[in-house]
Amino acid sequence: MNITVYCGSNFGDDPLFEKAARELGAWIAREGHALVYGGSSVGLMGAVSRAAIEGGAPVIGVEPAFFIEAGVAQHDLTELIVCDTMGERKAKMIELGEMFVALPGGVGTLEEISEIFTRVRLDMGPHECFLLNVDGFYDPLRTFLASMVDHGFFDQCDLDRCHFPRSVDELAHLVRSAPQRATLRCDGPLLAQKAG
Repeated sequence: MNITVYCGSNFGDDPLFEKAARELGAWIAREGHALVYGGSSVGLMGAVSRAAIEGGAPVIGVEPAFFIEAGVAQHDLTELIVCDTMGERKAKMIELGEMFVALPGGVGTLEEISEIFTRVRLDMGPHECFLLNVDGFYDPLRTFLASMVDHGFFDQCDLDRCHFPRSVDELAHLVRSAPQRATLRCDGPLLAQKAG
């Protein structure tokens, strides 16, 4: 399975972020999956990709040319796909992915996983997504999404398909139990109404 991972190009201020990135890359390799990610060698992107490479996983990087020119591309990738814009990069990572995971990151990571929220909500695929909630990093976002539910802008059944595991072990458990959730769908408004 191709697992698209969104994460920061910095390490952040908590050493547990890098630890989780390395554990995620190692788990992807150990389970026989492939990593799709933003192509960089720096920050959490570098950590998850190096761990996956070291574990023998296929690793596909998707990176705009201007990042490569800045010298931050990861070496030893199975494939590096070069695109012109950030929008093309995001679309290609979605096209290649079968499962989507966000590690801690900044506004770029938030934008990317928000696109997946929308696709989950509209039943465009994937059916669900995962935010690795290391040390409670995504607790404020989870609270904000719950507020959207309270105010009628998001359905609880859609939020239930956005998972916030606190560890790679918990993520692995969710992945193993995914077939039990595969038939769950929201019985809500028409897609045209849900698009907002």
